[in-house]
Amino acid sequence: MDAPRERRRRPRRDGELQVDPRTAWATLGVLTLAAVYFLIPVWWLLVSVTKSNATLFSTNGFAFGDIDLAANVTDVLTRQDGLFGRWLLNSIMYAGVGGVLATLLGVSCGYALAKYQFRGRGILFGGIIAGVLIPSALLTVPLYLVFAKLGLVNTVWAVLIPAVVNPFAVYLGRIYAAASMPDELMEAGRLDGAGELRIYWTIALRLMSPALVTVLLFSFVSIWNNFFLPLIMLSDQDLYPVTLGIYNWYTQTREANYNVVITGSLLSVIPLVVAFLSLQRFWRSGLTAGAVKS
Repeated sequence: MDAPRERRRRPRRDGELQVDPRTAWATLGVLTLAAVYFLIPVWWLLVSVTKSNATLFSTNGFAFGDIDLAANVTDVLTRQDGLFGRWLLNSIMYAGVGGVLATLLGVSCGYALAKYQFRGRGILFGGIIAGVLIPSALLTVPLYLVFAKLGLVNTVWAVLIPAVVNPFAVYLGRIYAAASMPDELMEAGRLDGAGELRIYWTIALRLMSPALVTVLLFSFVSIWNNFFLPLIMLSDQDLYPVTLGIYNWYTQTREANYNVVITGSLLSVIPLVVAFLSLQRFWRSGLTAGAVKS
């Protein structure tokens, strides 16, 4: 009878990390539970948009019933003469224009804080960090008072101008500028006769392009999900973003049109999903900027 063979162990390579199988399985279990926790509301939303208002509460919330998705989508798009489409375009305009301007302003300020020495730089950056920690909702009422004095309440500018100032974009811009723009490259550009603006626009922005996409995504999502500022600033329904418009449907209709609200919520998420999927590869590379020492 042959002697039992000894289990062959794979030789450990230099620098390779050996993980305990029990730790790996425990980590996998925790991550699986977290994934299920976050995906349950998504699944409920996908199921609920296929139901009519009558069957929404009479059937299991996580099981499909009669498919009325086409009727729900038609009801959303045609309600109040297609006002939902205008709300969606408003949100795209607010988040798109505001996100681009917030990204350019924030990254430019972060670049200046990272690459130039001037008096009070540390204090200024500390103030920006404090601005990141302050909830934006606390600034809504003071902003309303300021814009009321300027006569800009209930205008597009009441939503766009506050969205352009984003302390978090300045913070990310400083981190990425310090990691991806070498000082030696700036010196080489100066020796070639390039000015500071030319160095920034032609060299720094190209090197920081993954960072720009990352900051743009964060700014876009932040402006898209902003609810309290438009609620305070806007009274004209034609200027509403989609989040405020759906809330208006939920609170001001006497009938319980929950299927319309739920379907509108799903449709309002689609532009965010498209933005993340289309810019995903730039976003991933931007998150790893400065993680490896050259």
